[in-house]
Amino acid sequence: MTMAGPAEVTAGTGLDLSPFRGLRYVPGRVGSLAAVTSPPYDVVVRPDGLLHLESADPHNIVRLILPQADTPAARNAQAADTLRRWLSSGVLSPDAEPALYVYEQRSDDGMLQRGLIGALRLSDASEGVVLPHEDVMPEVVADRADLMRATRANLEPLLLTYRGDTPAGNGSASGAAAVVERTAERPPLLRTVTEDGYSHRLWAVTDPADTVRIRTDLRHRQALIADGHHRWATYLRLRAEHGSPSPWDHGLVLLVDTARYPLRVRAIHRLLHRLPLPKALAALEDSFRVRRLEVPLPEAMERLAAAAEKGNAFLLAGDGAFHLVDRPDPGLLARTVPADRPEAWRTLDATVLHATLLDHVWQIPDVPGHIAYIHDTAATVEKAERDGGTAVLMHPVHEEVVRELASQGVRMPRKSTSFGPKPATGLVLRALES
Repeated sequence: MTMAGPAEVTAGTGLDLSPFRGLRYVPGRVGSLAAVTSPPYDVVVRPDGLLHLESADPHNIVRLILPQADTPAARNAQAADTLRRWLSSGVLSPDAEPALYVYEQRSDDGMLQRGLIGALRLSDASEGVVLPHEDVMPEVVADRADLMRATRANLEPLLLTYRGDTPAGNGSASGAAAVVERTAERPPLLRTVTEDGYSHRLWAVTDPADTVRIRTDLRHRQALIADGHHRWATYLRLRAEHGSPSPWDHGLVLLVDTARYPLRVRAIHRLLHRLPLPKALAALEDSFRVRRLEVPLPEAMERLAAAAEKGNAFLLAGDGAFHLVDRPDPGLLARTVPADRPEAWRTLDATVLHATLLDHVWQIPDVPGHIAYIHDTAATVEKAERDGGTAVLMHPVHEEVVRELASQGVRMPRKSTSFGPKPATGLVLRALES
């Protein structure tokens, strides 16, 4: 159950982050912490990635976030039963007292990210405090809601970003950032290195004074959803279904201060299952410039980046080469892109892809049977070549554009961005107790 801890903070108009008793794997009951973690549910490349995670350890968290059965009801019942068994057998255990958690991710190339995991209060005013920037699919929200109802748990945190105070010239921190930095100097609750090479560390913040300092700093700030739009919509739906006060008034989040730890923004690519590449290219002859590139993938992505600086550009693949698509016909854009949105939205690659290419030129419905959204660039190309479809590789959007549109209440096409690094799923869960 979400608990505010011994020190209360009067809610402001911004973020209200509460301590909670985290559910965590008991190290002696699993092979390793790395073997039981997973990327977020929507990043797992199924079925290959799912099978790999399931075989890594019989207690891998993927058995909760992506349960496998013949029907949705059976999948959710299976996840709920699995969670109950892991709790009763001591595979998962709640921490002794409520805490906020400092979470650190570090990569070999020098990337360092630290943030706070806690239970964020949901309210009628949340829309102005937590800013979405992408649309969601109702069927995915319904699926995640059914899973949360069945398990009565937040199984993985959303990734939210906020802009804290700019660090002083000597790098010193204040407010929540000071607590984060000071906590990270202590021995952690856990540490592990996952298969992607990232090292992860987690600390508990239980001191009442530190909790007050964090919550006081956050209560006048707003956050951007970096990852987890469907889970955020699920939180709001489930809160509306339950009377307040209840545990459903809160949702599990990771808050990262991008003034200190800027996130990386990557693109999410599209795999068009039923559109052969020759047909896709033929349809573009009169409306886009198309150039064939006989170069390796890294060089092709560099060429895409250069073209994207000058206007809308995409990279198509599926036949062993790459095809740079740019310079769309202005008349075509004028006819197909809605004119009632800000220019920053109308000129997005994702907007042109969906409004012009998918809806008008290729006439492909945005449903799972026709389009897959894949984060890994090489995997997208490989699947297109293997299955005879078309890979559409995207260039990432700048974070400033995302934040500006979100602040105006403008939603980007779904899966327009991939902020990272994303938190590893399975390091800390939140139970919803009656």
